[in-house]
Amino acid sequence: MRPWGRSVSYPRSMLLIAIILFGMLIGAGAQMLLGRSARGIDWPMAFASGLLGSLVGGLLVSLLAGDGLDLAVSGIIGSLVGAVIVTALWQWFRGRSASSARP
Repeated sequence: MRPWGRSVSYPRSMLLIAIILFGMLIGAGAQMLLGRSARGIDWPMAFASGLLGSLVGGLLVSLLAGDGLDLAVSGIIGSLVGAVIVTALWQWFRGRSASSARP
């Protein structure tokens, strides 16, 4: 319930679009923090790492902080930290597989 007495409901499709866009922005931010922005943003990686990082990091930190499933600063920070971890692991595995493929 909103503080002014009215509750606002949005269609589920709007929530899904908001989650996807938020995940992509968080994933792009994670790439910038790791120094990938000099080569440009890898949008498929931003999408995947943002969604996975937001799901795991954002949910875990938000629940541990006692905020529940509400949108809070702790969830946003957790989402970014989770996306940075997922992006770093993704880049590490990608670099490792590229170096093992060299003759």
